[in-house]
Amino acid sequence: MQFTIPTREENHPFLQLLILVAGAIVGVIVFAIIGFVICLGIYGLDLIRNLEWTTGSDLRYVGALKILITAQQIGFFLVPAVALAIFEGKKPHHFYGMKTPNINLLGIVFLLMLCATPLLGWVNEWNMNLHLPESFSKIEKWMREMEDQGAVTTKAILAGKSFGALAINLFVVGLVPAICEELIFRGGLQRTFLRLIKNPHVAIWLSAIIFSTIHFQFFGFFPRLFLGAMFGYIYFWTKNIWYTIFAHFLNNAYVVTLMWYFQRNNLPMDKADETNIAWYGYLISAILTLALFKILKDKAAQKEEVQQKI
Repeated sequence: MQFTIPTREENHPFLQLLILVAGAIVGVIVFAIIGFVICLGIYGLDLIRNLEWTTGSDLRYVGALKILITAQQIGFFLVPAVALAIFEGKKPHHFYGMKTPNINLLGIVFLLMLCATPLLGWVNEWNMNLHLPESFSKIEKWMREMEDQGAVTTKAILAGKSFGALAINLFVVGLVPAICEELIFRGGLQRTFLRLIKNPHVAIWLSAIIFSTIHFQFFGFFPRLFLGAMFGYIYFWTKNIWYTIFAHFLNNAYVVTLMWYFQRNNLPMDKADETNIAWYGYLISAILTLALFKILKDKAAQKEEVQQKI
């Protein structure tokens, strides 16, 4: 499948993967330095004396943590995606298919993410309760400790009851990752894997596996895997990265808003992941999700046929 009409043959997929890896390494180093310099300019040298704030343990410097996370997103994900497009002699918005989205397709994507939420919540709860065999108990303990530390950092980032805090978190945790991660995982990796493997399903799921693995949240692997696959099929069918960015943002915004709501109403944040839906609720969620995927696929195909006739 072609996402653009090339003016010249693109470089070999292996070379494109090399560009993505090199761009990620260089990008994350450069932007980590830029982010840290900005933090020093705002918060002073106290940041160097005690680096525990990088884990979210000191809420006085949570703003610095958000700056570093944003810099990391840009350097590690956005820079290599842009670098690949430039390396191929294309403008990123042409290379990744960033045409003005269709309002009807956006509506279908919105309903898709809404209906999939209960099912993904069930997968998340199931994943959280997974246990490794007894022989791997030490590994599981280490994984749980990593997960607990990640939860502390997440709570620090999402701390805040005001509407201003909600707006900032929607930008830092919602919008920035949606744009940066979709451009690299769907736009960069999936697109390159598809040229290399030729099988769209393998390319989509392989990109989703990498997408989930790179977040290093072992007990959230499967819900993020399915999310990545959902985004992948949306991109494959629509050939427009804006729809996957929109879907990704909706998922992130739901979590951010839910945590904000719990804090604003003085509810325990660790209860936000709990689901209390009857089994048939998850079944309905699965059926509606599959039906909306079929509708999206058909509508996107019809839209493409119309454009080809024009």
